[in-house]
Amino acid sequence: MSTTTRDVWVFIEQRNGKPADVSLELLCKGRKLAQAMGGAVKAVVMGDSVDALIAEAFRFGADEAIVIADRALAQYRTLPYGRILSDLVREHTPRIVLFGATIIGRDLAPRVASATRSGLTADCTDLQISNVNYLRKEYADLLLQIRPAFGGNIIATIITPDNPVQMATVREGVMEMHPADHPVAGPVTRIPYVADAVDELLAIVEQHHEENRVNLKAAPVIVAGGYGLGTRENFKLIYDLAHALGGEVAGSRAAVDAGFVGPDRQVGQTGVTVRPRLYIAVGISGAIQHRAGMQESNKIIAINTDADAPIFGVAHYGIVGDATEIIPRFIEVYRNKLK
Repeated sequence: MSTTTRDVWVFIEQRNGKPADVSLELLCKGRKLAQAMGGAVKAVVMGDSVDALIAEAFRFGADEAIVIADRALAQYRTLPYGRILSDLVREHTPRIVLFGATIIGRDLAPRVASATRSGLTADCTDLQISNVNYLRKEYADLLLQIRPAFGGNIIATIITPDNPVQMATVREGVMEMHPADHPVAGPVTRIPYVADAVDELLAIVEQHHEENRVNLKAAPVIVAGGYGLGTRENFKLIYDLAHALGGEVAGSRAAVDAGFVGPDRQVGQTGVTVRPRLYIAVGISGAIQHRAGMQESNKIIAINTDADAPIFGVAHYGIVGDATEIIPRFIEVYRNKLK
């Protein structure tokens, strides 16, 4: 390998020429990581018509774009994408490479990490740069890869000190996404696509794609219910409150497992990560698995019969009591104020 740089690479995942939100989130976070190391954040863009992708990458903080464009790369395929990115990592040795923890990212990242013998941590919920003393040896500017572990019962900080390249996949919605304050139109390094026979071992014959009907990430108000509501009938109060507030309905994993709400509305470690302006947690104990998906909400209101429930530890306002009595009062007061 060549000498390791201080650069942060972000793989820009795209579908039909549209960048995935998680890739833009990672550019925002990657810029902070690169600044902490005195390096640059570079977007790795693969596809066919990629000009719009390049423009978005610079708008969200990229200093440079590394582009491989060809009709053969229009749709993601494991073999050509993995081969090309592995060759690039071996040649340039970036310090950090970030992927979204999506179907594509979870397929591509381990393949590249294995091919380049790089360190990889999956499903991170936070990333930081720090100097680390490990086994009586000092390591400068290590990537702290933070994620839930042991079934979500603890938060682990993982390091890969002996690997020149550190890789991570990061869950969608965990990092803040906003355009750079001072975006630059940096250099674009275009690398020609060179076909390889191995690329054609797998061909896409037909694709079927269905958009999600529920978009919790975009909801400014979310009312989430848990198993503590007891019955599906009681869970209907969550829908009533969400309708009154103009918000979306969500649930904990326990509520989903109990059949109170569908899995597309699950918030938490194995569900969606959200950052609404208002998050109301009703009958949710607040296990670390759930808190990992909602604790960055701007305002959190918790309603629970257990005064010692962990959810009160992250809530801005807490109400101890029976939700079946409290929610109808919420709705009545709110509607009266609108009159």
